[in-house]
Amino acid sequence: MTNNMFFKWSARGGVIIAAGAWMLTGCGKNDGAGGGKKQSIANIGSDTMVNLAIAWADAYAKVDPSVSVEVTGGGSGQGVAALINSSCDIANCSRKFEEKEIADFSAKHPGKQPKEFMVGYDALSVFVHKDNPMTEISIEELQQLYMKDGKFTKWSDLGVSNIPGAKGDDVVLVSRQNNSGTYHYFREAIVGKTHEMRLGTLDMNGSKDVVDLIAKTPNAIGFSGMGYATPAVKHLKISKKKGDKAVEPTIATTLDKSYPIARPMFMYTAGEPTPQIKKYLDWIVSDAGQKIVKETGYVPLPK
Repeated sequence: MTNNMFFKWSARGGVIIAAGAWMLTGCGKNDGAGGGKKQSIANIGSDTMVNLAIAWADAYAKVDPSVSVEVTGGGSGQGVAALINSSCDIANCSRKFEEKEIADFSAKHPGKQPKEFMVGYDALSVFVHKDNPMTEISIEELQQLYMKDGKFTKWSDLGVSNIPGAKGDDVVLVSRQNNSGTYHYFREAIVGKTHEMRLGTLDMNGSKDVVDLIAKTPNAIGFSGMGYATPAVKHLKISKKKGDKAVEPTIATTLDKSYPIARPMFMYTAGEPTPQIKKYLDWIVSDAGQKIVKETGYVPLPK
């Protein structure tokens, strides 16, 4: 499932615009409104990172009023495609560039490589409805739920019964669309490169959509970024194998690598960034930028 719609947010006014990806025409524009020139940085990509990217853009507008950072979601794949096609200045990715994407980039930008900047970490939480009695799950069990022909399809297969408000015993599997970095990471970490994902999952366009659906569906389970938790859902502790100690997703367990499904978050530029963009990226990894990482529910870089 792919998505050709995205939302665009500007730190200048907080306006959200629904638009098609084909409407992007350029990047790094000067805005002459008010008689002065404002440098515009187009920042496109990961839905996992979009809340954080918006918070950074909002804060940076106060740090440097001469710069407007415009944030667009749509998924990591959307950001990669935009960077390849010169439709953005910075691509947000909750995964690394893939080999084919690097080759496509090099074909469009001879002599350049995508420049990678690690900007924080995200613990990928497995969410269930707040009334679900389950408190932990193993990677082995998750694999059997999400893998094509996996043996678990019912809550009773997991030893769970009597979920308040649930309609029947079937597990409702919630996932992300396949251009999402979260989808790619979950598939690799849980299902494995040699297995296919189960058909029939409810594939959501955004990280928030996953959590919202689980909040309304007592017999659902799904994965999303730790920072998208709400009181209507709860995240499960995760163990590598059934019977092993299960670990809760936190800043500490992400940094000490005891939580098994956490990943770094990246920003990419088309080769070396311009001085204005480099200044913004330097601010993001500064104490001020990393404080926002923590405040928005993600995991800051270790000092």
